Amino acid sequence: MKITFLGTGTSQGIPMIANNDPVCLSNNSKDKRLRSSIMISWDDIRYIIDCGPDFRQQMLRENVQAINGVLFTHEHSDHTAGIDDLRPYTYKMGEVPIYAQERVIESLKIRFSYIFETENRYAGAPKLTENIIDSNSFMLNGVRVTPIAVMHGKLPITGYRFGNVAYITDLKTMSDQEKKKLEGLDILIVNALRITTHPTHLNLEEAIGFVNEIKPKRAYFTHISHKLGFHEEVEKILPENVFLSYDGLEIKL
Repeated sequence: MKITFLGTGTSQGIPMIANNDPVCLSNNSKDKRLRSSIMISWDDIRYIIDCGPDFRQQMLRENVQAINGVLFTHEHSDHTAGIDDLRPYTYKMGEVPIYAQERVIESLKIRFSYIFETENRYAGAPKLTENIIDSNSFMLNGVRVTPIAVMHGKLPITGYRFGNVAYITDLKTMSDQEKKKLEGLDILIVNALRITTHPTHLNLEEAIGFVNEIKPKRAYFTHISHKLGFHEEVEKILPENVFLSYDGLEIKL
């Protein structure tokens, strides 16, 4: 199995528009972050988690010729706004499966009604197959996927465990029951937004505390804002089994 970090930035990316913070002006490629998303692949299978506004750029950068589906964590634009750019895959492959909570699917139907309407459907719209997920595990091409219930402030969203890899973004709190689903992980990917506290995201201290509680073999932080600091400087203060992810990073298991 391989994890490719398509984007590791928060909702506004780094550099942020109209911002002259030193991190936004950095020449280090690891300080330049598109909106958060990963690709999980094995054999010739590729699934995307979240499809944000930088999706087209990410697919071109990684030269992704085909995908098997997209899983959504929640409905916010930085995780869904690239859905129209699934069109080239539908032209090439037919319908692309998408997976999300029912609430998220309904939100997409409102925001992108031309994609989902059945009568007088726009001919150029991507063709998608809806798969509503709940708390139950399901299989994708021979790999068990377990949804993880996460609270993004007051909004319930979904993390995903693929085998012994878990991807959790926009986490602020999680129940003890859901934490049990994260036992025995090889890789934990979780958000670490900034140094100071935030009402809907873990900050760096909270993210490290979460890793210490879950005890994966390795952890990678994502969904990072410029307020976390320079990549190279933050990496120096992390525990030895914890790393900052960066756009284009690949992890092979």
